[in-house]
Amino acid sequence: MNRLGTVTRRACVLGLVALPPVLAATAPARRPPPEIEQHLPNARLSGHATLRFLGLAIYDIRLWSDAPLSRDDIVQQPFGLELEYARNLAGDQIAQRSLDEMQRIGKPTGEQAQRWLATLKRLLPDVAAGDRLTGVNASGRALFFHNARALGAVEDADFGRLFFGIWLAPATSEPRLREQLLGLGTLASGGTR
Repeated sequence: MNRLGTVTRRACVLGLVALPPVLAATAPARRPPPEIEQHLPNARLSGHATLRFLGLAIYDIRLWSDAPLSRDDIVQQPFGLELEYARNLAGDQIAQRSLDEMQRIGKPTGEQAQRWLATLKRLLPDVAAGDRLTGVNASGRALFFHNARALGAVEDADFGRLFFGIWLAPATSEPRLREQLLGLGTLASGGTR
């Protein structure tokens, strides 16, 4: 593989979460995936965006909820967050990047961080283009799915708050993406931060 390909691949994996989004001009008309319908039977699409890096799509992200979400305390409400990947990524790298973002948003103890990383590595599989990873925030639990197949749950309020905060917390590294997911911002076709 040439140097540009190696750099691009590394940037896509390492920049999984904290990269400028290019926001979709319109949200696709679709039904919630079955794993979200199972836990949120009246879920509707709240917002949608595409995360891009160097012009390459990393994933499409969709936020599903039964009711309008409060901007102030989102993670106290039930919702589903669906990521549909545009490229292959290693589960261990997704887990590490997720923990890095969780630590940026909050301050877990060293023991919590180690436990959470082990949990994320156990739960998050390698993904291929077209695969979906879904997280459902329900009743204080974070439920994880890969292509509608249950992966497991984490019953730790601090974990759920920081994990879903990667995309939804006011302190997210991607405030425009957050606004699009919550349906608060003006969609910018092809725009970047």
